[in-house]
Amino acid sequence: MLILGVTAFYHDSSAALIRNGEIICAVQEERFTRIKHDSRFPVNSINFCLDDNKLNINDIDIICYYESPNGKKKRFYENSKKMFPKNLSDYLDVISHGRIFNSDPESEIFSFIKSFGENLENWKSRVLFSEHHFSHAASAFFPSPFKEAAVVTIDGVGEMATTTIGIGNENNLRLTEEIHFPHSLGLLYSAFTKYCGFKVNSGEYKLMGLAPYGEPNYLDIILENIITLFPDGSFKLDEKYFNFQNLGNIVNSHLETLLGKSSRTPESMLDAHYLNVAASIQKILEMSVENLLSYVRKKYDTHNLCLSGGVALNCVSNGKLLEKKIFNNLWIQPASGDAGCAIGAALAVYHTYLKKKRTVNIDDSMKGSFLGPQFEPEDILKFLNLYKLPYKYFNDENELIKNIVDKICEEKCIGWFQERMEFGPRALGARSILADPRPKNMQSKLNLKIKFRESFRPFAPAILEEEEQNYFTPIAKNPYMLSVARLKDEHFLNNKTVNPNKGLLKRLLSTSSNYPAITHVDRTARVQAVSKKHNRIFHKLINEFFLRTKCPMLANTSFNVRGEPIVNTPEDAIKCFLGTELDVLCIGPYIIEKSQLDVTSSKTYYENFELD
Repeated sequence: MLILGVTAFYHDSSAALIRNGEIICAVQEERFTRIKHDSRFPVNSINFCLDDNKLNINDIDIICYYESPNGKKKRFYENSKKMFPKNLSDYLDVISHGRIFNSDPESEIFSFIKSFGENLENWKSRVLFSEHHFSHAASAFFPSPFKEAAVVTIDGVGEMATTTIGIGNENNLRLTEEIHFPHSLGLLYSAFTKYCGFKVNSGEYKLMGLAPYGEPNYLDIILENIITLFPDGSFKLDEKYFNFQNLGNIVNSHLETLLGKSSRTPESMLDAHYLNVAASIQKILEMSVENLLSYVRKKYDTHNLCLSGGVALNCVSNGKLLEKKIFNNLWIQPASGDAGCAIGAALAVYHTYLKKKRTVNIDDSMKGSFLGPQFEPEDILKFLNLYKLPYKYFNDENELIKNIVDKICEEKCIGWFQERMEFGPRALGARSILADPRPKNMQSKLNLKIKFRESFRPFAPAILEEEEQNYFTPIAKNPYMLSVARLKDEHFLNNKTVNPNKGLLKRLLSTSSNYPAITHVDRTARVQAVSKKHNRIFHKLINEFFLRTKCPMLANTSFNVRGEPIVNTPEDAIKCFLGTELDVLCIGPYIIEKSQLDVTSSKTYYENFELD
């Protein structure tokens, strides 16, 4: 039984293939088109799923789209009618430019099938539609390591729901409670993302990273005016502060008046006001999620929790959940945004529609999230020759790794391209930029010279799973980089806190951590626990670095520049390598050193991509 899940037309289009309940492959469309968060119908992603498994479209038994297009349109029309006429300009803007109105998923699917010369009559019963939050919930529960669990999804909005609570047991999953639009934690956070000068559906993680630099001075103002939390875990927003119908114009004058300052102009200086607003809304999110999950734990009496939806990618909030131990066990879908719904839609069909048995994996069923394309040495070599790059070939993997560790110890920055590409927003050691986390200037070097991004953003420690307990607390043993943990006190030169009156960059550079490249200003880090089982070659690399330096971690960030999707192909990796100040490219069994090239890095490479 082969089932294809598809997401499209909002953000992060994707496709995923399952065979008899096993996740075979999954990939986002942006990785092929090089357009970040590409929302178009995922032709390339579907073709990859087919080609990678030597399949024709007719080999697929069922295609499932992740939500109900009509349900989403109905919500928009009903809410527009309620707000009319004061929202007329937003209404017309969304009608003119909104993707949900200029697309027809069913027609797109059938057109794609028809392009293979298939008789569409054979497909009338084989194209199905899920619901947005059910796809999120299915993506969280069915691949999880739990036979039974509470399942919570939190995002901006699906058809009507913004938050759902459900229960999963074996191959059964049902949603039992919902919170509806416009009361949405995801949209609330997105509005403040926009207010602080970042892009909606793209810059929320920047707001999270900015929050530790500020003080939550606006907490009471937000609680008194914008959001009300209830004992049953629900919440209610005052709509007058937002234009949730039109994300391009989501912030209005009421919010700006309440906060005492206009929205920040993108790319302008970040002053204390916006830092404090970021700290305040992050705290609100944490309080709201904790309130919701405390209710779920009490009512549903289970020790296990599965999370999905865009809000589940807020690593700081997830770290607080681990600290408070509301649930004994927590599993978060690594592709918790809409891209992961392709997996959820396919698994929902298999287990709930077809009633097929579920196999529970003791770790999980995501295969480390390494579900994308991979390239053989001969494929890589074609691109190296095309770009006339001198390279060293290593037949012995151990020698390859020793050579790369030599370069890392020389404080060089490495483009690391190995095996299957990651599915989801995180680079987990297949398409990564790696560096020594110990040098004082490494964080700024990576941000400013290689990533071309804001200086305040930290990097993740990819640490040997078996060493995590010696460096961080709480211990998550999470391979997906989905929660923050606190670096233990013994790994600081002193226990002084950073002076909050210092400027943003000065505070960043004042850390007394032994590992400054991965330590945020609040002494936390977004930890990736690397296991030998799921990430063999990456684990081997870190272990060699540990044996050499007594440091069991590397600084890890995604292999791309700001605004660019993570590299997919060898050619993508080569272009990024040549266009940045990366020192070394390790791609399959080949190593290329910038010092051996006649060309210098292109200073305009990052201009090829729209700033996120």
